[in-house]
Amino acid sequence: MRRKRPEAWTNNTWMLHHDNAPAHASLLIREILTKHETTVVPQLPCSPDLAPADFFLFPKLKSSLKGRRFQTVEEVEENLIRDLCTIPQNMFQDAFQNWKKGWEWCIKSGGEYFEGDKFD
Repeated sequence: MRRKRPEAWTNNTWMLHHDNAPAHASLLIREILTKHETTVVPQLPCSPDLAPADFFLFPKLKSSLKGRRFQTVEEVEENLIRDLCTIPQNMFQDAFQNWKKGWEWCIKSGGEYFEGDKFD
């Protein structure tokens, strides 16, 4: 954020949403986020489908790399960056609309488990 969106970083007008991976919830990360007064959107345990990276970005990038061999980490990075740049902006916008819809479904279900958009 600091490098890519310096105005948002300076004004603290952004929010972080990440899954509950241990690396994201470590004391060090929580301290950094607190120090920078970063607003963190809460993530329910066991709800990876509410994280856009999990339901949209990672599957798209993984499918483009599937079956390919790379010699170096730099080669992987180059291919990921190239593939990332080919994703149209409207697909990212759609992903965030779906993220919003997923949160609405989660609220409607009272935080309970549900399949797709079906509620009991």
